[in-house]
Amino acid sequence: MPVRSLDEREWRARREAHHARVDVWIEPHLERRRRSQTHPVEDFLFSYYGYRPSRLRRWHPGAFTVLEGASDFGTGYVPASGGQILDLQELIGRRSESIAWIADLLRRTASRAGQFGCFGMHEWAMVYRTDDIRHASQPLRLSSEQVAAAVEERPLKCTHFDAFRFFTEPARPLNTAVLTRELQPVTEQPGCLHANMDLYKWAVKLSPLVPSELVADCFALARDVRAVDMRASPYDLRHLGYDPIPIETAEGRTVYAAAQREFAARAAPLRAELLAWCDRLI
Repeated sequence: MPVRSLDEREWRARREAHHARVDVWIEPHLERRRRSQTHPVEDFLFSYYGYRPSRLRRWHPGAFTVLEGASDFGTGYVPASGGQILDLQELIGRRSESIAWIADLLRRTASRAGQFGCFGMHEWAMVYRTDDIRHASQPLRLSSEQVAAAVEERPLKCTHFDAFRFFTEPARPLNTAVLTRELQPVTEQPGCLHANMDLYKWAVKLSPLVPSELVADCFALARDVRAVDMRASPYDLRHLGYDPIPIETAEGRTVYAAAQREFAARAAPLRAELLAWCDRLI
């Protein structure tokens, strides 16, 4: 791949712009953490994926880019042409299998038609016929009997293993397929909210080899996905400013499917860009 250079003024400006963008997400999270408070939507991406806010905030230009005038940019960088560049031999060398796996998953997912008939029932399946409520600090807007009736009304059509693995034991047999980690590249499809939210996970796993602006784009999408995810759940988050999407009704299912399609459209270019980076790196 050809190497390009960024002069010092340009890369410093990009770094400052990135910090300003992500600090809007990071600082409220850190403030809540200092107060020992949690937010089921805004804090989820940090807790679920387990990536520190500092990792999202750290700016990288991506592979094949010389930062002119840089002398101590941090771990993973080596001297090059009056500046520094990522040490690809070292970084790609220890990640080659992971990059190839991510590329395969992204390529297979992109090759399939989106499915828009699950209606977000995964969150319902996670509280189905159990007293062990995952987000126990949040009230449910329906009784446990009403939740069970909604789950049992139609087959569960979840295609995402990392949602399926949180189903309650009684809910798992109700899904149209048994999902496993090994089958994830076979079952993942681009209409799935969680598959699109996971683009943030893959972007971070590829970092610092991909530009931090791309990581932030994936995070922005994931935040919006999470909001719809919880609005369509049986939880009542109106006290936090999230109106429900009542997927137990025909109207609610229509609204949810429309949101799925919008997210799929937003995710497609991000998935394609991540895949293009994987192919370059491989």
